[in-house]
Amino acid sequence: MNLKNQFEQLCSPFTEDQQLIHDLWKEIETRYSEKGRHYHNLLHLENMFREFKAVKMNISDFTALSFSVFYHDIIYDATSKANEEKSAAKAEKRLAELHMHQDTISIISEQILATKSHQRSDQKDINYLLDADLSVLGKDFNTYLEYTQNIRKEYSIYPDFLYKPGRKKVLKHFLELESIFKTEHFKEKYEVQAKENIAKELQLL
Repeated sequence: MNLKNQFEQLCSPFTEDQQLIHDLWKEIETRYSEKGRHYHNLLHLENMFREFKAVKMNISDFTALSFSVFYHDIIYDATSKANEEKSAAKAEKRLAELHMHQDTISIISEQILATKSHQRSDQKDINYLLDADLSVLGKDFNTYLEYTQNIRKEYSIYPDFLYKPGRKKVLKHFLELESIFKTEHFKEKYEVQAKENIAKELQLL
């Protein structure tokens, strides 16, 4: 099922207003297709949903988690330090238009905000979201390399002498974590490869 159909199905229990659902989808599609997005685009969302297939039965509220995927990078500006806060605020506003229960909106907002610091959570669903978000780190090295090139393009406003130290800091932070991935499934699947990939990228920087 493509993302558009998936999103429409996700919204349908909350509203019968087809125009509203259409408008919400168009906003997501437009935002994730912005010119400067080389990695944080619709393909990234598709990949996250693909990762969830194997663990869906472990997720307690797949509806909430799905909305979090759709909205977690809806606002993305490489020069901003507040993308997650802005994305969470946008999600809260739009989900209120769907008349979603405030408790569920709060859960989704908390999940989106968790993608800022990527800390292990006592909420299992958050850990699955974070792991799917970072799953590219553990792919084969060619896929990983393509990801690093796309991230570099997103930060093309910054020259190498600014970009490289910042990137090194991010990568070293990952290597210092006890484990990059929070859940057993993703740890087993991607941890070893992710650490190898990151070590290789550090050598290239």
